[in-house]
Amino acid sequence: MSPRLSACIITFNEADRLADCLASLAFCDDILVVDSGSTDATAAIARQAGARVIERRFEGFRSQKQFAVEQARFDWVLCLDADERVDDTLRASIQAERALGFEHAAGYRFARMSNYFGRFLRHGNAYPDRVLRLFDRRRGGWRGDREVHEAASVDGPVHTLAGDLLHFPYRSLEQQLAKTQRYARMMAEHDFRRGRRASLVGLVLSPAWRFWRGYLLRGGFLDGWHGLVYAYVRANYVRQKTIMLWMLQHNQPVVDPPREDR
Repeated sequence: MSPRLSACIITFNEADRLADCLASLAFCDDILVVDSGSTDATAAIARQAGARVIERRFEGFRSQKQFAVEQARFDWVLCLDADERVDDTLRASIQAERALGFEHAAGYRFARMSNYFGRFLRHGNAYPDRVLRLFDRRRGGWRGDREVHEAASVDGPVHTLAGDLLHFPYRSLEQQLAKTQRYARMMAEHDFRRGRRASLVGLVLSPAWRFWRGYLLRGGFLDGWHGLVYAYVRANYVRQKTIMLWMLQHNQPVVDPPREDR
Protein backbone atom coordinates (compact mmCIF):
# COMPACT_ATOMS: atom_id res chain seq x y z
CA MET A 1 0.00 0.00 0.00
CA SER A 2 1.10 3.57 -0.65
CA PRO A 3 2.04 5.56 2.47
CA ARG A 4 -0.76 7.61 3.93
CA LEU A 5 -0.22 11.36 3.86
CA SER A 6 -1.13 14.13 6.30
CA ALA A 7 -1.42 17.79 5.31
CA CYS A 8 -0.54 20.35 7.98
CA ILE A 9 -1.60 24.01 7.88
CA ILE A 10 -1.24 26.79 10.44
CA THR A 11 -3.77 29.62 10.36
CA PHE A 12 -4.82 32.94 11.82
CA ASN A 13 -7.77 34.81 10.28
CA GLU A 14 -7.51 33.10 6.89
CA ALA A 15 -11.22 32.76 6.07
CA ASP A 16 -10.75 34.40 2.67
CA ARG A 17 -7.94 32.08 1.54
CA LEU A 18 -8.22 28.79 3.38
CA ALA A 19 -10.91 27.09 1.26
CA ASP A 20 -8.78 27.10 -1.89
CA CYS A 21 -5.82 25.76 0.05
CA LEU A 22 -7.87 22.91 1.49
CA ALA A 23 -9.38 22.07 -1.91
CA SER A 24 -5.90 21.61 -3.37
CA LEU A 25 -5.12 19.08 -0.61
CA ALA A 26 -8.08 16.80 -1.25
CA PHE A 27 -5.72 13.98 -2.26
CA CYS A 28 -4.31 13.77 1.29
CA ASP A 29 -5.61 11.24 3.81
CA ASP A 30 -5.58 13.62 6.76
CA ILE A 31 -5.80 17.40 6.88
CA LEU A 32 -4.91 19.18 10.09
CA VAL A 33 -5.36 22.90 10.74
CA VAL A 34 -3.64 24.41 13.77
CA ASP A 35 -5.31 27.75 14.44
CA SER A 36 -3.99 30.45 16.76
CA GLY A 37 -7.21 32.11 17.85
CA SER A 38 -8.82 33.33 14.63
CA THR A 39 -11.69 35.76 15.10
CA ASP A 40 -13.19 35.12 11.66
CA ALA A 41 -14.66 31.94 10.13
CA THR A 42 -11.31 30.18 9.61
CA ALA A 43 -12.01 27.30 12.00
CA ALA A 44 -15.55 26.79 10.71
CA ILE A 45 -14.37 26.68 7.08
CA ALA A 46 -11.73 24.12 7.98
CA ARG A 47 -14.22 21.87 9.77
CA GLN A 48 -16.76 22.17 6.94
CA ALA A 49 -14.06 20.95 4.55
CA GLY A 50 -13.45 17.90 6.73
CA ALA A 51 -10.21 19.06 8.35
CA ARG A 52 -9.32 18.49 11.96
CA VAL A 53 -8.84 21.73 13.87
CA ILE A 54 -6.64 22.22 16.91
CA GLU A 55 -6.47 25.56 18.71
CA ARG A 56 -3.03 26.57 19.99
CA ARG A 57 -1.58 29.86 21.17
CA PHE A 58 0.92 31.23 18.66
CA GLU A 59 4.52 31.22 19.90
CA GLY A 60 6.33 31.44 16.57
CA PHE A 61 6.03 30.19 13.00
CA ARG A 62 8.57 27.38 13.38
CA SER A 63 7.22 26.04 16.66
CA GLN A 64 3.62 26.25 15.42
CA LYS A 65 4.47 24.24 12.30
CA GLN A 66 6.45 21.67 14.26
CA PHE A 67 3.51 21.25 16.65
CA ALA A 68 1.26 20.60 13.65
CA VAL A 69 3.65 17.97 12.30
CA GLU A 70 3.69 16.23 15.67
CA GLN A 71 -0.13 16.13 15.75
CA ALA A 72 -0.47 14.65 12.25
CA ARG A 73 -1.96 11.18 12.00
CA PHE A 74 0.63 9.88 9.55
CA ASP A 75 4.41 10.04 9.32
CA TRP A 76 4.60 11.51 5.83
CA VAL A 77 3.50 15.14 6.04
CA LEU A 78 2.89 17.91 3.53
CA CYS A 79 3.13 21.38 5.12
CA LEU A 80 1.41 24.41 3.60
CA ASP A 81 0.45 27.90 4.64
CA ALA A 82 -3.14 28.99 4.11
CA ASP A 83 -2.07 31.27 1.25
CA GLU A 84 -0.57 28.37 -0.74
CA ARG A 85 -2.09 25.81 -3.12
CA VAL A 86 -0.73 22.65 -4.76
CA ASP A 87 -0.98 22.95 -8.55
CA ASP A 88 -1.97 20.05 -10.81
CA THR A 89 1.57 19.18 -11.87
CA LEU A 90 2.88 19.16 -8.33
CA ARG A 91 -0.04 17.04 -7.15
CA ALA A 92 0.71 14.49 -9.89
CA SER A 93 4.40 14.48 -8.91
CA ILE A 94 3.56 13.86 -5.26
CA GLN A 95 1.13 11.10 -6.16
CA ALA A 96 3.69 9.41 -8.41
CA GLU A 97 6.30 9.36 -5.63
CA ARG A 98 3.70 8.21 -3.16
CA ALA A 99 2.80 5.27 -5.39
CA LEU A 100 6.46 4.25 -5.17
CA GLY A 101 6.37 4.45 -1.38
CA PHE A 102 8.38 7.70 -1.21
CA GLU A 103 11.37 5.40 -1.49
CA HIS A 104 13.68 7.89 -3.19
CA ALA A 105 14.09 10.44 -0.41
CA ALA A 106 13.49 11.47 3.16
CA GLY A 107 12.01 14.72 1.89
CA TYR A 108 10.96 16.51 -1.27
CA ARG A 109 11.32 20.13 -2.33
CA PHE A 110 9.52 21.98 -5.08
CA ALA A 111 9.28 25.46 -6.54
CA ARG A 112 6.99 28.09 -5.06
CA MET A 113 5.53 30.63 -7.47
CA SER A 114 4.08 33.81 -5.98
CA ASN A 115 1.19 35.80 -7.33
CA TYR A 116 2.12 39.45 -6.88
CA PHE A 117 -0.94 41.66 -7.29
CA GLY A 118 -2.36 39.81 -10.27
CA ARG A 119 0.74 38.38 -11.90
CA PHE A 120 2.78 35.28 -11.11
CA LEU A 121 6.43 36.21 -10.76
CA ARG A 122 8.65 33.84 -12.76
CA HIS A 123 12.03 35.54 -12.43
CA GLY A 124 14.27 37.41 -10.03
CA ASN A 125 14.54 36.51 -6.37
CA ALA A 126 10.90 35.41 -6.36
CA TYR A 127 11.21 32.21 -8.42
CA PRO A 128 11.80 29.29 -8.22
CA ASP A 129 12.09 29.82 -4.42
CA ARG A 130 12.30 26.05 -3.77
CA VAL A 131 10.97 24.89 -0.41
CA LEU A 132 11.14 21.57 1.43
CA ARG A 133 7.56 20.86 2.49
CA LEU A 134 6.99 17.13 1.99
CA PHE A 135 8.93 14.86 4.34
CA ASP A 136 9.02 11.89 6.68
CA ARG A 137 8.64 13.35 10.16
CA ARG A 138 10.61 10.43 11.61
CA ARG A 139 13.64 11.81 9.79
CA GLY A 140 13.08 15.54 9.96
CA GLY A 141 10.93 18.51 10.85
CA TRP A 142 10.89 22.23 11.55
CA ARG A 143 14.13 22.42 13.49
CA GLY A 144 16.25 25.13 15.08
CA ASP A 145 15.42 28.23 17.06
CA ARG A 146 14.60 30.70 14.29
CA GLU A 147 10.89 31.46 14.40
CA VAL A 148 10.75 33.54 11.19
CA HIS A 149 11.84 32.49 7.68
CA GLU A 150 11.69 29.00 9.13
CA ALA A 151 12.70 25.99 7.06
CA ALA A 152 12.22 22.26 7.41
CA SER A 153 15.17 19.88 7.18
CA VAL A 154 15.60 16.10 7.06
CA ASP A 155 18.28 13.51 7.70
CA GLY A 156 18.64 11.85 4.33
CA PRO A 157 18.37 12.60 0.61
CA VAL A 158 16.11 15.39 -0.66
CA HIS A 159 14.70 15.26 -4.19
CA THR A 160 13.05 17.99 -6.27
CA LEU A 161 9.58 17.46 -7.69
CA ALA A 162 8.07 18.98 -10.82
CA GLY A 163 5.24 21.46 -10.39
CA ASP A 164 4.65 24.59 -8.35
CA LEU A 165 3.31 25.53 -4.98
CA LEU A 166 1.13 28.50 -5.87
CA HIS A 167 1.54 31.32 -3.39
CA PHE A 168 -0.86 34.25 -2.80
CA PRO A 169 1.04 36.08 -0.06
CA TYR A 170 -0.38 39.61 0.02
CA ARG A 171 -3.88 40.99 0.18
CA SER A 172 -2.66 44.57 -0.31
CA LEU A 173 0.53 46.60 -0.47
CA GLU A 174 -0.16 47.88 3.03
CA GLN A 175 -0.29 44.33 4.33
CA GLN A 176 2.95 43.46 2.57
CA LEU A 177 4.77 46.47 4.02
CA ALA A 178 3.51 45.71 7.53
CA LYS A 179 4.44 42.04 7.19
CA THR A 180 7.87 42.92 5.83
CA GLN A 181 8.58 45.25 8.75
CA ARG A 182 7.47 42.62 11.26
CA TYR A 183 9.70 39.97 9.69
CA ALA A 184 12.62 42.41 9.53
CA ARG A 185 12.32 43.07 13.27
CA MET A 186 12.09 39.37 14.10
CA MET A 187 15.15 38.56 11.98
CA ALA A 188 17.14 41.47 13.45
CA GLU A 189 16.34 40.27 16.96
CA HIS A 190 17.29 36.70 16.03
CA ASP A 191 20.60 37.80 14.49
CA PHE A 192 21.37 40.02 17.48
CA ARG A 193 20.84 37.14 19.92
CA ARG A 194 23.22 35.02 17.86
CA GLY A 195 25.92 37.68 18.05
CA ARG A 196 25.66 39.03 14.52
CA ARG A 197 26.30 42.75 14.09
CA ALA A 198 25.53 45.30 11.37
CA SER A 199 28.03 47.63 9.74
CA LEU A 200 27.64 50.99 8.04
CA VAL A 201 28.98 49.48 4.82
CA GLY A 202 26.38 46.75 4.99
CA LEU A 203 23.67 49.27 5.72
CA VAL A 204 24.49 51.08 2.49
CA LEU A 205 25.41 48.21 0.18
CA SER A 206 23.25 45.23 1.23
CA PRO A 207 19.88 46.69 0.13
CA ALA A 208 21.36 47.86 -3.17
CA TRP A 209 22.88 44.44 -3.81
CA ARG A 210 19.56 42.70 -3.06
CA PHE A 211 17.78 44.94 -5.57
CA TRP A 212 20.27 44.67 -8.43
CA ARG A 213 20.86 40.95 -7.94
CA GLY A 214 17.15 40.20 -8.18
CA TYR A 215 16.11 42.80 -10.72
CA LEU A 216 19.01 42.63 -13.17
CA LEU A 217 21.17 39.54 -12.59
CA ARG A 218 18.24 37.18 -12.04
CA GLY A 219 15.94 38.80 -14.58
CA GLY A 220 13.33 40.35 -12.32
CA PHE A 221 12.79 43.04 -14.96
CA LEU A 222 11.17 40.38 -17.15
CA ASP A 223 8.16 40.46 -14.80
CA GLY A 224 7.35 44.05 -15.76
CA TRP A 225 6.32 46.61 -13.17
CA HIS A 226 5.38 43.80 -10.81
CA GLY A 227 9.00 42.67 -10.78
CA LEU A 228 10.23 46.22 -10.22
CA VAL A 229 7.96 46.89 -7.24
CA TYR A 230 8.73 43.47 -5.76
CA ALA A 231 12.47 44.06 -6.04
CA TYR A 232 12.18 47.47 -4.36
CA VAL A 233 10.11 46.14 -1.47
CA ARG A 234 12.45 43.20 -0.90
CA ALA A 235 15.45 45.54 -0.92
CA ASN A 236 13.66 47.67 1.65
CA TYR A 237 13.25 44.58 3.83
CA VAL A 238 17.04 44.18 3.88
CA ARG A 239 17.37 47.88 4.70
CA GLN A 240 14.88 47.61 7.58
CA LYS A 241 16.51 44.50 9.01
CA THR A 242 19.99 46.02 8.90
CA ILE A 243 18.83 49.30 10.49
CA MET A 244 17.06 47.43 13.27
CA LEU A 245 20.11 45.30 13.96
CA TRP A 246 22.22 48.47 14.08
CA MET A 247 19.79 50.03 16.57
CA LEU A 248 19.77 46.92 18.77
CA GLN A 249 23.55 46.79 18.99
CA HIS A 250 23.53 50.45 20.06
CA ASN A 251 20.91 49.78 22.77
CA GLN A 252 18.19 51.71 20.98
CA PRO A 253 14.53 50.62 20.91
CA VAL A 254 13.08 49.20 17.71
CA VAL A 255 9.52 48.92 19.08
CA ASP A 256 7.54 51.19 21.37
CA PRO A 257 8.35 50.39 25.01
CA PRO A 258 5.42 49.37 27.21
CA ARG A 259 3.79 52.24 29.09
CA GLU A 260 1.65 52.22 32.18
CA ASP A 261 -1.79 53.70 31.79
CA ARG A 262 -2.17 56.96 33.68
